[in-house]
Amino acid sequence: MLVTRLRLTDFRSYATADVRLGPGLNVVHGPNAAGKTNLLEALYMGCTGRSCRTGNEREVVRFGAAVGRVEVEVAGEDGPHRLSVGLALGEGKRMQADGVGVDGAAVGVLRPAVAVFLPERLELVKGAPALRRSHLDALIAAIWPTRVDTRRSYSQALSQRNALLLRIRSGRASSSSLPAWDAELARHGIALRDDRAQAVSLLEAPFAARAEQLGLSGGVALSYRPRTEAQTPEALADELASRRGADLERGFTGHGPHRDDLCLKRERRDLRTYGSQGEHRLALLALLLAERDVLAQSRGVTPLLLLDDVMSELDSGRRARLAAELSGAEARPAPDAGGAGGKVADAGQSVVTATDLEHVPGASARDVTRLAVGDGAVLREAVAA
Repeated sequence: MLVTRLRLTDFRSYATADVRLGPGLNVVHGPNAAGKTNLLEALYMGCTGRSCRTGNEREVVRFGAAVGRVEVEVAGEDGPHRLSVGLALGEGKRMQADGVGVDGAAVGVLRPAVAVFLPERLELVKGAPALRRSHLDALIAAIWPTRVDTRRSYSQALSQRNALLLRIRSGRASSSSLPAWDAELARHGIALRDDRAQAVSLLEAPFAARAEQLGLSGGVALSYRPRTEAQTPEALADELASRRGADLERGFTGHGPHRDDLCLKRERRDLRTYGSQGEHRLALLALLLAERDVLAQSRGVTPLLLLDDVMSELDSGRRARLAAELSGAEARPAPDAGGAGGKVADAGQSVVTATDLEHVPGASARDVTRLAVGDGAVLREAVAA
């Protein structure tokens, strides 16, 4: 599924914009503060229904405007579709698919998969474990859409158990019902833990390969760090039971998959703590590329890749290899994903920003789409045939 067109109205620095995207590599170039990152954010919002830069989506509406709108046209096997997101200050968000109002779940099947690299997303590597858990769960939903309810069911059971702990603590409920909630939480918890472990096992080899390609050498590894060693729901329920006193004292559940982490290491040292800013950037890019490989194998769909100023961290040789791969010049079977499905990965579609075209090797080729931007406007474009 390809994004073929993007239209904006009163989005960030853009009063209006109408751009066409090509397959393979698309390069958005222009000076700093010209609006390059805003275009990537708009693409992400049009594809996913949410911003990749802020939790307060009112910020995306252009200053002085009351309503902002993003519209993307996508081409898939079942024909073209038009997805839109409208934001009205004080009224919230409205999403549509082919002109009909929908919620996020209903439009999901029409959306292209998308991965984004932004400087703000470095928190995924160096930030709190909750960010990595959420990211991993989103990947699970993309690989196995039927498993999306596992995380939701666990979260609901966790909320119910925590609410019961608070009622017991305040004397408004009896602890006699806690064993039932221990069992419910453990049942969903083991399923969630197993989903995460399986997803990470698919990522391990592609992540190591991508990190080496990007120059992040020295025994780079990805691993899943579960909070529990229990192998069955019954064993996890026993662990929860043994910690009831501590949970009642603090008023919430302190043990379980909601405390798990995704660990990125180099030379057996945690990158979160010991990695440099440059290593964090390369690790994030390696992770996104590895996830793209896994999805290409498991689903036969290569996600749209949005890369903001990524070339600045690579030397000339690695820039050339990355650009060649994104443009399709080095389309090949994805790195082994441990049995994810064995399908061949195509180059997919990508959008890369740069302050200068020269920073993206091969950007002047005929099959590369180029978008020049400045002062919140698309100045010119050359669309690949």
